[in-house]
Amino acid sequence: MAEPTEPAEPAEPAEATAPAAAEAPKGRRRIGVLMVVALLAFLIDFGSKLLVVARLENHAAIKVIGDVVTFQVIRNSGAAFGMGQALTVVFTMIASAVIVVIWRIARRLYSLPWAIALGLLLGGALGNLTDRLFRSPGVFRGHVVDFISVQHFAVFNLADSAIVCGGILVVLLSFRGSNPDGTVHQQGGKTE
Repeated sequence: MAEPTEPAEPAEPAEATAPAAAEAPKGRRRIGVLMVVALLAFLIDFGSKLLVVARLENHAAIKVIGDVVTFQVIRNSGAAFGMGQALTVVFTMIASAVIVVIWRIARRLYSLPWAIALGLLLGGALGNLTDRLFRSPGVFRGHVVDFISVQHFAVFNLADSAIVCGGILVVLLSFRGSNPDGTVHQQGGKTE
């Protein structure tokens, strides 16, 4: 005769799954926000460069705020402040790597502030990478169009501004303990 079977027990008690659920990111992924911010940053940079090359290149500088801020077209083969002018190909590769890293992070992006920060970085990187790929003197060696000149500081473009703003936001979010997945990381054994 067969012995009576006992009812099957649930695989995991509900209490065991609660802590795992609390650690999971909340909300929905923010890839759309990242892409919209990146596209806007890229298009604003691209449009501004088209405009200044067409209207300002080979012309006198336009004074915006006296001699402190002017618009003048400069072709920059290097990085910020004209450094590394012989390393144009390296900067092209670095921009490409930044884009790949941002894309990988985007797969687990649930934080709105991180989406905005990474979108600014992505849009700025794409803006300057476009110059490196398609402007003279040639592919991977193209010179970036800079046109905002601040006296005793630098000449830069809107892609550079997006990169700087995105970078500052990433640093602030990191100091606050915020992660791209929407969680808050622990510092010193306690959650902030």
